[in-house]
Amino acid sequence: MAHILVVEDDEQFRGMLVQMLTQDSHRVTIAHDGDEGVRLSQQLRPDLIITDIIMPHKDGIELIMELSNLSVDIPIIAMSGGRRAISAEFNLESATLIGVKSTLAKPFTRNDLRQAIRQALA
Repeated sequence: MAHILVVEDDEQFRGMLVQMLTQDSHRVTIAHDGDEGVRLSQQLRPDLIITDIIMPHKDGIELIMELSNLSVDIPIIAMSGGRRAISAEFNLESATLIGVKSTLAKPFTRNDLRQAIRQALA
């Protein structure tokens, strides 16, 4: 299966996501924010990145744009539940415009996750 970098600041959600991925036999590395996500992406070159959009220090949009500027060619799935005044739909639409392979609106099912991974890795 794939080596997946999960970039998610919410500990509880990150734990649930990692559990789903490891149960599907993926190898998972975690990053707690966008800064760590950029560093680990360059260092480890995972097969896939799954990133939240709204995070401290460097959000998911900034992470995606920085990886693009660095010519790091790793498929990305963006996920968002929408917080503050910004909706999940807006966040995910923005991510699609800058080149993510797939999006997930939180909450999502295991089947939604599997489908997004298949789509991103195709």
